[in-house]
Amino acid sequence: MQFNLSAQDTAVVQQAVGILQDALIAKDDVFSSPAATRNYLQLKLANLEHEVFGVLFTDNRHRLIEDKVMFRGTVDGASVYPREVAKETLTQNACAVIFYHNHPSGVAEPSAADRTITQRLVDALALFDVRVLDHLIVAGCDTTSFAERGLL
Repeated sequence: MQFNLSAQDTAVVQQAVGILQDALIAKDDVFSSPAATRNYLQLKLANLEHEVFGVLFTDNRHRLIEDKVMFRGTVDGASVYPREVAKETLTQNACAVIFYHNHPSGVAEPSAADRTITQRLVDALALFDVRVLDHLIVAGCDTTSFAERGLL
């Protein structure tokens, strides 16, 4: 669903989203299940008109260290570079990660490319003993979890 908002209304909505995100997730929140991140990511990604790929970096107890959008794409794809993800993971000193991206098409089904890049990232981070907890795809109000589907 798209809304035509004035610049002032858009600024107010963005401020409200920021407040809601802060309420939904704090730096010491624990990501112990796909449900723990679903609402946060839907709020963050549901209405984007372009694809983004991000990472929730967590410590050894799955508490959030940093949430970072790593790559921005177009309406139907974003290039993801395992080297950059590994580099940032080590910089953050993360023990585990949760990947996320959105599908502006509104279909949360993982593509073959989504599955391939996820496996490449899992393999790359395994070299550094970093666990991949999940990869979530947000498409509007629908979200798919790789962990729930047994794809990790």
